[in-house]
Amino acid sequence: MPADLAVIGLGPFGLPLAQAAVAAGISTIGYRTGPEAGSLSPAELRRMLSGGFRPATNPAELGRVRTAVICAPTPRDADGGLDLSQLEVAARTLAGHLRPHTTVILESPVYPGATEEFLRPLLEETSGLRAGRDFHLAYSPSRVDPGSRAFNPANTPKVIGGLTPACTESAAAFYGRLTDKVVRARGLREAETVQLLETNFRHVNIALVNEMAVLCHDLGVDLWDVVRCAETKPFGFEAFRPGPGVGGHSVPLDRTGHPGSPLRMVELAQQVNSRMPRYVVQRAAALLNEHGKSARGARVLLLGVTYKPDLADQQNTPAREIAIRLMELGAAVSYNDPHVPSWSVLDRPVPRADSLYEAAADADLTILLQQHRTYDLQGLSVKAQLLLDTRGATPTGAAHRL
Repeated sequence: MPADLAVIGLGPFGLPLAQAAVAAGISTIGYRTGPEAGSLSPAELRRMLSGGFRPATNPAELGRVRTAVICAPTPRDADGGLDLSQLEVAARTLAGHLRPHTTVILESPVYPGATEEFLRPLLEETSGLRAGRDFHLAYSPSRVDPGSRAFNPANTPKVIGGLTPACTESAAAFYGRLTDKVVRARGLREAETVQLLETNFRHVNIALVNEMAVLCHDLGVDLWDVVRCAETKPFGFEAFRPGPGVGGHSVPLDRTGHPGSPLRMVELAQQVNSRMPRYVVQRAAALLNEHGKSARGARVLLLGVTYKPDLADQQNTPAREIAIRLMELGAAVSYNDPHVPSWSVLDRPVPRADSLYEAAADADLTILLQQHRTYDLQGLSVKAQLLLDTRGATPTGAAHRL
């Protein structure tokens, strides 16, 4: 049975879109492009299936929809750029079945110009159709906030930029069924650069507050109190908080995809943020030393190994590097995470502590890496021999904070 929408790529960008479309009453098929990291609870899957969602395994079904949205992941490659290989597979698969008058929208994070320079030729060469004449082509930055209770597709404005004005309007008509507000960009590159700016904004500001965390520790200043006070300013300030590193699926880009166009501040932010796991381990070793213990042979419990609270997603989680560095120092590492039933580092399974309080009482050092809602941090601070809080989530004075 034909559907209104095909979501190509059912990872962290595609699944939320498919959920929103089904909730809006749009008949939707989902097509996987590879081993994607998105996941649904059994209850969420049942709701989607009862609402008209269908997983598709036959690519021919992609040719029977009015709108196709490509949400293939674009992780960082070995050179620090974006790996577009899964996007290419998705594009070629769609192009083999693309029909006239279809609206094709890209939501994957890409560099400015990629929709027209990379995606458009793939679609046109295989389909024999011409973008802007035979089918509509547009870009819309994904604005997913996984696990958020405050923001969802319905109340988050959608930015649209098309190859032509008609392409923009066709994409806007589709997203108008999902969200309360559609914002039209001047064109494809402007919409792509919105995604670039939003991602880099997050990473640059996290880098600033991470540097402030190191400085404040050296000065004996309570950074968390500084941020609490600073965020009362009603203009010119947005509160960001430090952490053990930056995870997630949208990677910062210090280049726009063209030679000679570096974003120096973003490059520096990446350097700062990439140092945080090493800094956490340094602080951990120093704390152990202050309490008469060596990192070698110390029992270290890691709490929360996902990149975001209350989710199972481990994409680019700093917990992995922290665990590796602790192991290199000779520490015996274990972990607790209600969302991760098993965890391996360097192909070695990390012991899972099922009884949180007993494990914290037994560990020489407990490190809070992610503040999952189920953690009783007040009780944990009482039970733990030594607690390093990298999220500023424990009560003041109850733990050593980053």
